[in-house]
Amino acid sequence: MKVRAVYPGSFDPITNGHIYIAERAAAIFDEVVVSVLVNERKSAAFSVSERCEMARKSLSHVSNITVDSFNGLLVDYVKQQGASVIIRGLRAMSDFEYEFQMALMNRQLAPEIETFFIVTDPKYSYVSSSSVREVFHFGGTVRDVVPPVVFDKLRERYRQ
Repeated sequence: MKVRAVYPGSFDPITNGHIYIAERAAAIFDEVVVSVLVNERKSAAFSVSERCEMARKSLSHVSNITVDSFNGLLVDYVKQQGASVIIRGLRAMSDFEYEFQMALMNRQLAPEIETFFIVTDPKYSYVSSSSVREVFHFGGTVRDVVPPVVFDKLRERYRQ
């Protein structure tokens, strides 16, 4: 039986920490859908199509990963995808508190869907999409924490 997993997130932009989690998930599960969240309540730096494009290019080397986007309830999307697992990355204990609450809510809504936590590599434990955008915006270097396609997109966006 093939196991399909969904790795959801805003990925605004995707970082090497996200890539690390996606690659680890792809080594464990038969198929992984990296899915960009459409959240109208948040103002994203990049459009959904730009975030999907960056994710696709950054993950093109992993054959069992596809990239998609969704809005609405995550568990509904996971069911629609024919998946049975939600992948969540953990950087620190503070992530765990939030993710644990979300996992319990998702279990309440859909007990047949499991949440699978993957701990990031320590070298990415401080990296977040928002910190990448902020550091880059103020002239700091982020080349080592984002894929090349993201670095180019950041330069295009913030250096015009």
